[in-house]
Amino acid sequence: MFNKKKFILATSLMALATSANAGYTLKISDTDSLSFGGYIKIDARYADGDVAYRDFWIGTAGTTEEDKSQFRLNANQTRFNSKYIHGDVTGFLELDFYGGGGSQTVSNSSNPRLRHAFIKYKDVLVGQTWSTFMNTSALGETADFAGATVGIVFVRQGQIRYTSGNFQFSLENPESVGGDSSNDSVPDMIARYNFKGDWGNVSVSGLARSLTDSIGHSENAFGISVAGKIKTVGKDDLKFQIHQGKLGRYVGIAFAKDFVGDEVEETTAYLVNYRHFWSENLRSTLQYGHAESDVANKKNSQWSVNLFTNFTKELAVGVEVGNFSMDQVDADSNYAQLSFKYTL
Repeated sequence: MFNKKKFILATSLMALATSANAGYTLKISDTDSLSFGGYIKIDARYADGDVAYRDFWIGTAGTTEEDKSQFRLNANQTRFNSKYIHGDVTGFLELDFYGGGGSQTVSNSSNPRLRHAFIKYKDVLVGQTWSTFMNTSALGETADFAGATVGIVFVRQGQIRYTSGNFQFSLENPESVGGDSSNDSVPDMIARYNFKGDWGNVSVSGLARSLTDSIGHSENAFGISVAGKIKTVGKDDLKFQIHQGKLGRYVGIAFAKDFVGDEVEETTAYLVNYRHFWSENLRSTLQYGHAESDVANKKNSQWSVNLFTNFTKELAVGVEVGNFSMDQVDADSNYAQLSFKYTL
């Protein structure tokens, strides 16, 4: 039965939560709750070198104006989310502001972008979220958006996922980068097994795809990923990712195309980062990522080191320096970044 009072209270709290200084959970009943979260993140970044920086390192080298020394200050990584739990059903929605649009002349007017929108019922998830091929616990704490993107699996997309204990299987949205996506008629298939314990976690994932080239020929593509987070000394942790196969857009934010001409590109990539706590609130992460492909013979690398501290439980401030390089064209850029992150 529709409860008008609860509905009015929930909608009022929705408006409040998106402007408040803390996350909020509304307990509707013993099995139902409505919560809001996210964070406000302000980034000041200076980049200098031969490689362009566009929100993250995607590896574009040249002599255009974008590739010159540049300073930018923005709040585009800011995000808000809402989760509604109704018994065995969970709905989750999250937006950030990397949707493009606007300019820096008066107000950047950046458009909202859909990050996550999914429904979960018991062991089945349907909607857009992180690919099952991706182990999010293996991402390090960085000021730069997504960190060393060259070495990571980084994909959010529509999918149907089934989870049984430590095993997961999903059918996910297909896409042939460099091919003909209009003829992608078979979903990407991913199987994953998670090993968990007090020591941390490690996942092993397998990917199978059917790709279509520009003249309509289909090619099968397979890949594997091993990733995880290992607890070390005290609060320190080691995070890693290793990827091998015909992975295309799944690795390095489309570091390699699926097709180069009529050949399917094969990628080898890895990322390792170590986080050390100097004190309860002061910590540093050192990371290095590398990716290379066979047909296009691309080799990109990125390293960074940072220092983060918490002024309050919700407010973290970090400074980071690093370098992104493209060996195949002998180009690189250095960067320095200051970030303020206020968790709601």
